[in-house]
Amino acid sequence: MTNSSSDRFIVDAQQNIAFNAQQLGLDYARWAWRQRGKDSRQDMPPAVTSLRDNMLARVAIVFASLQVLSESTPGLAPWQRYTYRSAADAQQLALWQMDYYRRLADDHDQIRLILTREDLDQVRQTWRDENEIGKRVQGIVVKMKGAEPISEPRQLEEWLEYGLRAVAPAWHPTRYSASAGADGGLTLLGYELLDVMAGFNVLLDISAMSEGAAADALDVYEGAIIASHSNPRYFNNDPRCLSDEQIRRLAERDGVIGIMMYNRFLRKDWHPHDRKRQVTLSHWVDAVDYVCQLTGSVAHVGLGSDIDGGYPYQALPAAIDTSSDLWLLNRALRERGFDEVEATQILGGNMLRKLKESLPEG
Repeated sequence: MTNSSSDRFIVDAQQNIAFNAQQLGLDYARWAWRQRGKDSRQDMPPAVTSLRDNMLARVAIVFASLQVLSESTPGLAPWQRYTYRSAADAQQLALWQMDYYRRLADDHDQIRLILTREDLDQVRQTWRDENEIGKRVQGIVVKMKGAEPISEPRQLEEWLEYGLRAVAPAWHPTRYSASAGADGGLTLLGYELLDVMAGFNVLLDISAMSEGAAADALDVYEGAIIASHSNPRYFNNDPRCLSDEQIRRLAERDGVIGIMMYNRFLRKDWHPHDRKRQVTLSHWVDAVDYVCQLTGSVAHVGLGSDIDGGYPYQALPAAIDTSSDLWLLNRALRERGFDEVEATQILGGNMLRKLKESLPEG
């Protein structure tokens, strides 16, 4: 897929829009800073993203997650109130989030769910340079972050009818896959899920899968693959990050890794009590450049900001207040020596390529 000069926009492969609406009561239609009122609880993460903030930053397409939490999830925060005990519970929580995305698209002319290549092309057309911001449309790609809401592999078809287009089998452990840091790989049910996904050409996201499960998936899955938000382990020896071997294997499958904005994964000596200014956008570019050097190409790296991943404010780089600041990444890339074409690929074109491969004609 070739990118035109009009594709100077961001494809962000990870935001938690509906999850934060469900758990925190955030409203994607309102400016983030307007939701940081005096009555905001200090133990809750701040609002950092919204439709308007994203549009200002030229975030034309966002992979918006369906995410649910088990009541046995370690370290649950007080604000993470809605959890599941059974697969049926997980499904109901995820259906609420799916309905939230559908209502956003129904209620706002500047939001469109991307279900087909035709949807994608029409969203891209609105981002031509001659169009003013009020005429541009943001495309939402719904991604399931942890497949527990899929009651059985055959039920995936029902989720596709709702609007789902990408699946990460694990976030925490699921019936389908071991998660990062755990032993084990795909379960038998997980192999069956990948087989059904392949039949519908669903985009596979290996983020948060165990090394064994990710290796299994890379071996057997024939469709398009990404790691939506999974930084290189070189910068933090955390199992949630990808090893050099995993990055190379993903690149061999023409996959793309989305680099997060989370300070802990950008600077190995960062501590939660450190000041925000100790991590800069240059650290994010370091991670991008590392993937480019490792794979020998700019074709396998993108943005998976996870900017609204429930972090305290100081866990984001110094220049980032809300998602309206994400276009600053373009300048940071150019200052490092990436040319305009390369910056366009990294910020949008690479993820756009994998998305288009996975979408049906419409």
